Amino acid sequence: MKLRMIGCSHQTASVRARERVAFTTAQVPEALERFRNRFPLSEAVLLSTCNRMEIYLAALNSDECPSHRDIVEFVAGFHGLDAVDIFEDLFERTGEDAVRHLFTVAASLDSMVLGEAQILAQVKQAYELACAGDHAGALLNLAFQRAIRVARRIANETAVNQKRVSIPSVAVADFACQIFERFDDKRVLVAGAGEMAEETLKYLAQQGARRITIVNRSSERARALAESFKARSEPWDRLLDLIVESDLMISAVGAERPILTVDQFRTIAENRAQRALFLLDLAVPRNIEPEIGGFQGVYLYSIDDLSAACERNRKSREKELPKASRIVDEESRRFMAELRHRATGPTIQRLKERAEELKSDELSRLLKRLGPVEPHARDEIDRAFERLVNKLLHPPLESLRDHAERGAAHGLFDAFVQLFKLKD
Repeated sequence: MKLRMIGCSHQTASVRARERVAFTTAQVPEALERFRNRFPLSEAVLLSTCNRMEIYLAALNSDECPSHRDIVEFVAGFHGLDAVDIFEDLFERTGEDAVRHLFTVAASLDSMVLGEAQILAQVKQAYELACAGDHAGALLNLAFQRAIRVARRIANETAVNQKRVSIPSVAVADFACQIFERFDDKRVLVAGAGEMAEETLKYLAQQGARRITIVNRSSERARALAESFKARSEPWDRLLDLIVESDLMISAVGAERPILTVDQFRTIAENRAQRALFLLDLAVPRNIEPEIGGFQGVYLYSIDDLSAACERNRKSREKELPKASRIVDEESRRFMAELRHRATGPTIQRLKERAEELKSDELSRLLKRLGPVEPHARDEIDRAFERLVNKLLHPPLESLRDHAERGAAHGLFDAFVQLFKLKD
């Protein structure tokens, strides 16, 4: 029985190295099919994301599991590369280390952003793609199902993924939600149509924001972003009028000078009648003059405020890392013990069946020689044979189980098979 993982991640390889060996979602089924044609007796799950490429392997017989070099050559061949050029980029984990690595990855303890939720969905997708093509067998089915449960256990028992750590998520969860109890009735104005604005809008939409207006110097980009959120776009020159109407404004415009000055805001404030206004300035240089935060009813936060909150949340997550790591270690040991028990189970069962056959044969032979025997005496003889067999088998079977739990049963297991002729 062999478990192995070969791959690379942001922890071990550069972006350029990861790009060379990455597989798109569309390529994964083809890669797995090629893998099966080349290694028909091995199971495989292929996990490929922007931060990692990892192939998980398993085989009932160790000799049937592809080696590190085999996988390097396979990956190189698929991508038209020279194996020598990527050999050092792909590291290897085997046995319990491979299981521990899988559990760590699924629980987002090895992610670039500790505790991010996306990786578990990616692990599930990789596993489902392997199952769809019948590439994951008994061993990897057990390993990946357990990895998903371990990730959920860590999410429930630790705070590793409870605090937001990205600028957009913190802006909404740690700041906007402190000002507003609900967002479905709030008028949201977005100045800018770049990545930061879009990411923040995703979190606002998750909170229920529906009345969204987008303005941008490029009206085409504003319309495109508006369509994706079922929002409306307005001309850039309507920005100040739209602020008067809004409850919340996100500003992420690349500009050398502020797009909202104190003088401009004085007029806006007169028309707002002191209604609460949440201003989120995600730009560098800042889009909104900081003095505007001094107006009554205005809550202004800049990228520095958000970065400080992100760092606090990141440190909070890191404090939970030792607890999460202990869970991974515990679950890895438990999984390997169960796996070894499963491996020795059929052999133990065959030995018990062989012993039962021998007992039955000898008991039958004895009873024939003895002639008529009272039922009570017959039962006593049967129980005596049963006790004798159990007492003889108990020490070696107990020793085999103990060695299996400690991961040291390989030699003893082979000896059992040889001594009792249990191959078939």
